[in-house]
Amino acid sequence: MVYLNWLKKRVGFTLIELLVVIAIIAILIALLVPAVQKVREAAARIQCANQVKQLALATHSYNDQRKMLPAAAQRGDTAHPWNSWNLNWNMHILPFIEQNAIYNAIQAAPSGTSTWDAALAGTPSGTVRSGTLAVFQCPSDPTLTSGYAVNQVNAWGGTSYASNFQVFGIASSGAINGGTNWKARYTLANIPDGTSNTVFVTERYAACGGGGNLLYWPGGDWGPTSWGVTFANSPWGGNWALPPQFQPNPYNTACDTYRPSTGHSGSCVTGMGDGSVRNVSMSVSAVAWQRAITPDDNLPMDPSWNQ
Repeated sequence: MVYLNWLKKRVGFTLIELLVVIAIIAILIALLVPAVQKVREAAARIQCANQVKQLALATHSYNDQRKMLPAAAQRGDTAHPWNSWNLNWNMHILPFIEQNAIYNAIQAAPSGTSTWDAALAGTPSGTVRSGTLAVFQCPSDPTLTSGYAVNQVNAWGGTSYASNFQVFGIASSGAINGGTNWKARYTLANIPDGTSNTVFVTERYAACGGGGNLLYWPGGDWGPTSWGVTFANSPWGGNWALPPQFQPNPYNTACDTYRPSTGHSGSCVTGMGDGSVRNVSMSVSAVAWQRAITPDDNLPMDPSWNQ
């Protein structure tokens, strides 16, 4: 009888018991959240690395078919007599990342039409410029939202990656529509320092400084307000040879358009000319980075490159 009376009295938890349970739950959450964040960042880094590898390997396919590397920015010449003009590096490799529909839309544009004005259904503007592609979007890029740079939402598609101007850009004559072609300096077969020692593509914030990284912008406006899709744009000055920035914040003042930039903590995903991908650490020296992005300095890689 006494036992039954005790059960009737124990109809709930005491306040102290509730507080203890809540405290235990709070501790568990505090321990779990950082672990979840680490797992999420690791997954984002893997996805980013896979995409960089796709882009780097696309240059191999382009080179195999065209017997040259894709140009940083090109207005058209006798080797590529397309109707439209102003193709950047990203546009050149579209057929080799299974994006033939966009590439064909560009080719079908009326003669003299800027590539970004080619008609493309399903985009906010109805043209190529506001199209987005998942392969160019790093999940750790804080300046990218639904495929757009935060300062260009629904206006211009953005990208979290940039190609190395030291490899893919050199002034070349023969532009059909006037201006300057910025074509690749070498083919895969004759890069002086070798493909395994030369950076091809790396991370760069979709929105950076006063400009950003516009997926379909042809380049040519290098500087603090650049919208081009290349880095290491020498000889235009700036910090073109400095290593990547790590999580520069805020993007509109701390991010340097001359340099790569990454949203990952501790390392920057970088694609090499041989198709391999490496995580370049924060400890990489300016000397090591400059040697890695310069395809023809005939210098050995600096020891800090492998740290």
